[in-house]
Amino acid sequence: MTIELIKQLMDTCYLAKRARDLLPPLPDGVTSSYIQYLDVIQRLEAKGVRARVSDLSDTLNLPRPGVTRTVKEMERKGYLQKQVSAEDGQVTYLLLTDAGRLLSKKYDSDYFQSLAPCLDDIPEADAECTIRTIEKFYQVMCERRNVHEK
Repeated sequence: MTIELIKQLMDTCYLAKRARDLLPPLPDGVTSSYIQYLDVIQRLEAKGVRARVSDLSDTLNLPRPGVTRTVKEMERKGYLQKQVSAEDGQVTYLLLTDAGRLLSKKYDSDYFQSLAPCLDDIPEADAECTIRTIEKFYQVMCERRNVHEK
């Protein structure tokens, strides 16, 4: 890859962040990470997996202390509740409350549903390629950072 292409890739990642910043405002006290967490928990539930903090951390590639902090905030605000496993008292599951499900549903139906037709001109294969490319680029950047920190 040429230096110019690398620069263009970096610029495009910046545009992607700016596009994300154009999402509609969330209710007071709600951050975009809440929406991500609710979404991940629901995807795991759909697969029959009971979500834990470690699952969120692994899925989103985020450090556990930050995830734990956000989960506590979400619990205080009534979007999540914790449930200790009956089989293993050291395992705690994360459950969406009615308020958490409503927030997630509202965001999905009000925003993403209305955005979908606007993106009809982008072939799904292109979107999937973009996702894979950005994920790979992020992975490379993380690995390089880890090498340079040692």
